[in-house]
Amino acid sequence: MTERVQSTWTLLTNHGHVLVYRANHPDAKVRQFSDAAGVPDRATQNILGDLVDGGYVTRERVSRRNTEQVHPKLQFRLPAEAAHSVGELLRIFTSAPARR
Repeated sequence: MTERVQSTWTLLTNHGHVLVYRANHPDAKVRQFSDAAGVPDRATQNILGDLVDGGYVTRERVSRRNTEQVHPKLQFRLPAEAAHSVGELLRIFTSAPARR
């Protein structure tokens, strides 16, 4: 039997990891996102910006922090996946269903 080498790739992109983490941890700070997704803070901020620009997340300023609200009813972007909503993905990976 051959020994398996652990690969560093995952089935979800960094965008997917950040989206799922946000849905599971609505009060988390960027540093916590970064640590969970394994990407630098700046990359996490850029990913959150992409998700806001794409309409998957809405950002609101609360006191000195930004908070983001995930929109699970939006469809996936690629035509091959467009029949599925983000909420379907979130139901697999979140402990409580995302609202909105």
